[in-house]
Amino acid sequence: MKDINLHTYTIHFDDVEAQLAALLERTDFSTIFVLTDENTRAYCLPYLLTTLPEDTYYVNIQSGEVNKNIETCQIIWQSLLEQGADRLSLLINLGGGVIGDMGGFCASTYMRGIRFVQIPTTLLSQVDASVGSKLGIDFQQVKNIIGLFNDPLAVLIDPVFLTTLSRAELRSGFAETIKHALIYDADLWTGIQQITDVNAVADWADIIYRSVQIKRAVVQADRKEQGVRKILNFGHTIGHALESHFLTTDTPLLHGEAIAWGMYAEAHISHQQGSLDKNALDDIQAYLTKVYSDCRPSLWPLQSLLEYMRKDKKNKNQRISFSLLDGIGTCTPDQFMDEDLLSGMITELVA
Repeated sequence: MKDINLHTYTIHFDDVEAQLAALLERTDFSTIFVLTDENTRAYCLPYLLTTLPEDTYYVNIQSGEVNKNIETCQIIWQSLLEQGADRLSLLINLGGGVIGDMGGFCASTYMRGIRFVQIPTTLLSQVDASVGSKLGIDFQQVKNIIGLFNDPLAVLIDPVFLTTLSRAELRSGFAETIKHALIYDADLWTGIQQITDVNAVADWADIIYRSVQIKRAVVQADRKEQGVRKILNFGHTIGHALESHFLTTDTPLLHGEAIAWGMYAEAHISHQQGSLDKNALDDIQAYLTKVYSDCRPSLWPLQSLLEYMRKDKKNKNQRISFSLLDGIGTCTPDQFMDEDLLSGMITELVA
């Protein structure tokens, strides 16, 4: 597959060992660090060990969204500092969205910025999170509220890592591909509706590549989310609130699971606002229910969801912001809603 260029960096596909070897050969680094969690250290790092120099340093953190916080950043910064990382060092972020977001944030703030490479190992991070230069952490259970935009040196994508994932992780990542189809590509939506079991997908390469093409087109037009890039937030206003709420319970949702039900709800709001016809709504909700039925929230805690949505960084003048569908493959950002109207729609949806 052809490389995809975005801003100041290139997204490379397939054969991660060759990609990494070429990058390390053409660029001089004083020291190299690899950030992993316990899962990527065990299952993904072995793919790279013969390529990495013997004097590479390894930083290991605990996996999960619950650890995407300033306390974990302190562990990463301390490791960089203790091992003598300087402005010519490289941090390789080997993992999913949490590793990529937090590792990129730590690299961008250590010594006012060192170079970093994203090697996404989950479907979620390959189709979405590693592309677009958004970096950050959660704070007081608000998603990605602390962060910045900064480009990596490169993104290296290889579907080989997907063989290490559970069905739940694959399905979580698939939600972002569904989102890309609904906001941008009606033909992709038609194609992916044939997928009802993510374990039955023999080759993810084409799906990943098309998702990255869509993400690249949107981000290239609006790097810092001042306009059209906001369509990528479809499903995320309610989805992030669901994710944040259930993260504090005994039944947390994976990011993509929360986003799937966020899209279910926001498609309903799109229809109620008059922009999405009933046939399209039924199509979307039926498909999401079929794929994500066993992780449907048992309750929709309205007041808790509103509390999280009030803190959404896209809001303006105390009005909650949405990106809503105009139809399959098209979306409009900056749709602001009053809480009373929104509460009524959510109550109607789950009644």
